[in-house]
This record gives sequence, C-alpha cells and structure tokens, in this order.
Amino acid sequence: MTTVSPLRLAKVFVEVSDTLVDRFDLIEFLHMLTMRAAELAAADVVGLVLANQQGQLQFMAGSREEARLLELFQLQNDEGPCLDAIRTGVTVVETDLRSAGTRWPQFAPHATAAGFRYAYAFPLRLRAQVIGALNVFGVDDGRLLTDDDIPVVQALADLASIAILQERFMSRGEELTVQLQSALNSRVVIEQAKGAIAQHSGVSVDEAFILIRGYARSKNLRLVDVARTIVTDLAAIPEFARAGG
Repeated sequence: MTTVSPLRLAKVFVEVSDTLVDRFDLIEFLHMLTMRAAELAAADVVGLVLANQQGQLQFMAGSREEARLLELFQLQNDEGPCLDAIRTGVTVVETDLRSAGTRWPQFAPHATAAGFRYAYAFPLRLRAQVIGALNVFGVDDGRLLTDDDIPVVQALADLASIAILQERFMSRGEELTVQLQSALNSRVVIEQAKGAIAQHSGVSVDEAFILIRGYARSKNLRLVDVARTIVTDLAAIPEFARAGG
C-alpha cells in the first residue's frame, strides 16, 4: 500500500463510488473492485463473494482464476476467512496460513498447498447488514498489509457496499436481492464463455476473460450479453470465431 500514491488512491475510491453511469453493470463493477483491491493491497489474488436471495453465498468476481477456486473451496467446506468475515461483520486477518490449521482445518492446508501464505477478508457491510466479503490472498510474506493498510482496504469494501446498495435502480432491500440474483445468473454465463474462449483460442481462462471484457468495452456492450453470444453463437463474433482457426 505504501507504494500507492495518494492521488492514485483517491482515483480508485472515486471509481468505486461512481455507480451513477448509464448501463451500470454489476458484474463489471465487482470485477473492477477486485482488480483495484489487488492493486492497492499488492495482493496475488483477490476474490469477492455475495449472498443471493436465499442468503446463500456465491462467488462473484476475482482478480485471477485462482480466486474462484479458493472461494469455492471455502463455500463447499463452510470454513475460511471469507465465511468468518461475513458471519461476524469484522475484518479477518491471518498473516500465517501455515499455522491456521486449528482455525480452518480444511481451508488452511488447502491454501498453503497452493502456495498461499496469508489471507485477509473484508466484509461488505453497511451498518448491521453484511452482503458479502472481499478476500485478499498472497504468497509473499513480505507483502503483508500494515496496520495502516487494513482500514484503507476495509474502507474500500465499505464504499463498495454503499455503491451496490444505493445503485440507482434499487430503492428497497428486496430489489437488491433481485439484482444480485440476476448478477449470479450472469456470472454463470460469463464463466461458460471464458471456458469456451479459452478452449477455442488456446489461452488461459484469465486471458479469455480479458479478451471478452475488452471486446465488450470496445463495442459498448454489456459483458453478459457478449458472453451469451459466445455461448450460443460464437460465429456471430468473427473476432473470436477466427481466433481458433
């Protein structure tokens, strides 16, 4: 965090708070949030989990593909920093996953076997309402967050919570859950599209997402709309159809 200039930090916070734009895309917003959090925390992987209409937690966005795998493992085994942050509404700090086996007997060995050494989980909260968590993982002990850094990242998560809850198409709590459920459905399609492009073009899943996102932005299209076209009619997008030739 100390390498981030005050000007850059201010720009990130402005970007996260600015949801009053045309064609607001929740999936795009959540992905941007994980990328900016990874930048500020100098983290290897950042993932984000939100609750659906039934209160069930779902992976929503990640700075890299490893984020999805880490978050899904936590959700499937019902333990880990993400779950603790959401249940308590308090920031979770674990600076040595190698000694966290008592706290998370399944997640800690899994994370350390994958090379991760520390974890932080920041609840997405507004007062007493917790709607998800922003989770930071790293492989280098030398890049631990300082006591001054942690409140900054939590403030970013708090700001994102406000941005989501106050998004202009929502005025009541039940509308938020509908929007989140729609985003969950969209994420499934996007994951399918990432896999299709990765296989078709011979690139990694992360690179596939960059290609899809770049195309959507260049054409001023919603990410999920491009993903649906890829899944249902790849030939309709010559840029991608030719890539596997």
